[in-house]
Amino acid sequence: MANTATTADRDSVRAVIAAGDLKRAADALAGVLRANPDCAWAWHETIDLLTRSGRADEAEQFARRALARLPDDPGSHERFGTLLSERNELVAGEWHLRRALALGGERGATLVTLGLNLMRQGRPEEAQTLYAQADRLAPGDVRTLAYWSKACEVQHDLTRAKVLLDRAAAAGSAREVDLLRAQYLAREGRVADALTVLAAAPVLNGDALLERGRLEDRAGRYDEAWRDFVAGKQKLAAEAGGLRYQAAAVEQFFARLERYFTRRVLERLPRASARGDVPQPLFVYGFPRSGTTLVERVLAAHPAIRAGGELPFAGEWRELSHQLLPAREPFPLNLDGAMTADRHHLAAVFRDHYLARAERAGLLVPGVRYFVDKMPFNEVWLPLIRIAFPDAPLVHLARHPLDVCVSMMSHQLNHGFHCGYRLEDTAHYLAAVHRLHEHYRHELEPREFILRYESLVANPRDVVARLLGHVGLPFDEACLRFHEQRTYSPTPSYAQVAEPFTDRSIGRHRPYSAQLEPVRQVLAPLVADWEAPD
Repeated sequence: MANTATTADRDSVRAVIAAGDLKRAADALAGVLRANPDCAWAWHETIDLLTRSGRADEAEQFARRALARLPDDPGSHERFGTLLSERNELVAGEWHLRRALALGGERGATLVTLGLNLMRQGRPEEAQTLYAQADRLAPGDVRTLAYWSKACEVQHDLTRAKVLLDRAAAAGSAREVDLLRAQYLAREGRVADALTVLAAAPVLNGDALLERGRLEDRAGRYDEAWRDFVAGKQKLAAEAGGLRYQAAAVEQFFARLERYFTRRVLERLPRASARGDVPQPLFVYGFPRSGTTLVERVLAAHPAIRAGGELPFAGEWRELSHQLLPAREPFPLNLDGAMTADRHHLAAVFRDHYLARAERAGLLVPGVRYFVDKMPFNEVWLPLIRIAFPDAPLVHLARHPLDVCVSMMSHQLNHGFHCGYRLEDTAHYLAAVHRLHEHYRHELEPREFILRYESLVANPRDVVARLLGHVGLPFDEACLRFHEQRTYSPTPSYAQVAEPFTDRSIGRHRPYSAQLEPVRQVLAPLVADWEAPD
């Protein structure tokens, strides 16, 4: 097909986008693709336009169409890999980013994006190699140097991190490195100096506002800290395209789950048999910031267990059920189809889908018995977990709900239908998950180990011994020395879990009593459950 889309067409579309007329730009791009479906730049511009407009799902579908049409186009692989990485499909995103480099040659921007992907997989050493390559291609790029600096810092090489950060500051606007500078100073305990750096910045983005709030918290300036937490979350939601929590949709979905997953139904649904040929998942779940990363580090110090991180695989069963059980009824009502003999294999398909995804993530290595899946809020999928893995160890993390709220407000988190951007939304979702989980406990009797964060910190030897006993493993002293592992945990807790057990975060909600007053009634049942004796 003749290439009817010219450079002038591309420049014209970009001018319309720059002018802010996104609908006209979208119409123009659609016209270009109708005339020439093989026009790579039109696919690229459309994907970028959808992404900038906060329509990530549409951008991803468009990227899939682009790759179906142009399977060897490096730009489409790069964009699809980036989109997958941003929704935590890190292994698949890595593959497409590497494919982009193989097809299009080394590009600094692609190398840096791949480095970010590997950082989120907990592979900072490999990320550093990519940042070094990108720096050779374009010496002095601020973005490359800043991310390279961060990769050094998470590996405890603060000296090298500062050298790279100084290079980044010399290469561009100091505003682009202020946040990292403040984080490094805070890591050294120089809170006042870190606050001075951020105070000098003319504009702070959402992440920087949260960092300043955490520093103000450490300095005992709680009113200022809370204002920055609120403002930072507002900015982050806006920067991501106007994210909003849909409370009514959550209520409706959870009500369907509660009505369907009763003891009678659960006894009729199929259960998969255990596969003894590969390591098995060990599920650690609970609210974000409840200690799941700490517990994973403790468990992964045992020679029979390895860390898996926050795995999205259990949440994928919902979509998989629609593919395997075509029906007019929405999930979970469509699971009725699995009760017939010809669809009874659904449980084994769920199990094998999960294990296939785990294998692709490099988790099914010989020599270990378990890998940890510590995805927060996985309790929502508890019936499906028991369908696929009837005997998998389950560990539920419990931490004071008000401490959880403060911690969620002070960090950027992507879990729970965008519930983490407003305190009221956070409280609503925590309460909704708690009610659903209590229903599952009554109907399913899931045989969970309830682990209180506060008890673990106060009496680690006893709690860890009982935890390992629940998993079916002997006690190992290495689990109490988890902080000696030099691996990087790619979560906001990465610095804390490199330290021994500490009670520093217990009671964090107390200085914020006034700010938390609007959600106390909503969270009262959770607080009462947390306060109940073991």
